[in-house]
Amino acid sequence: MRWLTATCCGLFLTLSGVVVGSAAAREAPDAGESARTLSRQEVTGVLAQSRRIVSPNGIEELRKVRIGGIDQWLSVRGRDRRNPILLVLHGGPASPFLPIAYTYQSPWEDYFTVVQWDQRGTGKTYASNSEAQMAPGMTIEGMADDASQVVQYLRRHYGKQKIFLLGHSWGTVLGTMLAQRHPEWFHAYIGVGQVVNVRRNEAMGYDFALQQARAHGNVEAVKALEGIAPYPGDVPMTIGRIAVRSKWETYYGGLAFGRDSFAFDADAETLSPDYSQRDLEAIGKGSLFTLHRLLQPLMDVDFDHTTQFACPVLLFVGAHDQTTSHVLAEQWFDHLQAPWKRLVVFADSAHMVMQEQPGRFLVHLVNDALPLAQRAGDAAPGETTR
Repeated sequence: MRWLTATCCGLFLTLSGVVVGSAAAREAPDAGESARTLSRQEVTGVLAQSRRIVSPNGIEELRKVRIGGIDQWLSVRGRDRRNPILLVLHGGPASPFLPIAYTYQSPWEDYFTVVQWDQRGTGKTYASNSEAQMAPGMTIEGMADDASQVVQYLRRHYGKQKIFLLGHSWGTVLGTMLAQRHPEWFHAYIGVGQVVNVRRNEAMGYDFALQQARAHGNVEAVKALEGIAPYPGDVPMTIGRIAVRSKWETYYGGLAFGRDSFAFDADAETLSPDYSQRDLEAIGKGSLFTLHRLLQPLMDVDFDHTTQFACPVLLFVGAHDQTTSHVLAEQWFDHLQAPWKRLVVFADSAHMVMQEQPGRFLVHLVNDALPLAQRAGDAAPGETTR
């Protein structure tokens, strides 16, 4: 589970001779006289224009909807309204996909109407409400009720009997709960970085990090990890303890295969065409607000025996995922009973599969998930060929 959101870093790029930087970026060495610094607003404007949906039957909306007594934000994007809806439940808790979706999502929009939702306590939704307004529903059950209301809104507003439900990491907790309670709402439940048993997951991620630290002779990491043993143990979980496990598991590629930090997508957030600077600043604040309320209850999440599903189930697993153990997910899949099920293991991914192997992720969305909607008549016609 992706527990902590990385702090957005300064970004400095050169694109076609134009210097692009944060306000704190240093002057580019040997920059020609024609080079100039673009503001964040100019850069996000370029990105927004390049991904603008212009197809006659397309949809491109960024709107707030009254859900669970507060204003919650939805992004709805697709090139043909006749396609099935794919609702994405982001991880974290409170780690939004919306500010990085521009880096990988556009091809999805040919086949699905993709909905990104900033959950209670997250990003744009956090920035639009006071903490006092959000607090009453900041429980696992409260968040599941929010998710249920979002699904009902999408089905009603866009005239869809069923939708696809895709949960990532913490989002799989909500996704599993909804798929269990309302299977008739979904073409399929798609679990990515599936949470199975949080306590066992934390123990396995910790063991991986400590083993790697010892194998690499990393004295700093070994000392930090041994300092929180036994982990997770029987004492109440704290953000500080889980941050140590998360830091070193991430450092050894358990979050993103071959990468040693959160920064690969935290930097991308700073250029999001969907987020204002205020929204960006809300990510970290919302993460702390949310974790203070959900961290301890999450430690008791256990789907070991939640294996009977009345809707199709598709699991996407990164072969190197230690953030939500790929071992636990694969074992859980073996025991699932569903009308249809499929497991896809991505060989060069850890936890962030849609970013690590975006092409293969899309191929399996189209080849494995989409036919479930097509058979129900919920899809736009395909291309004409000769």
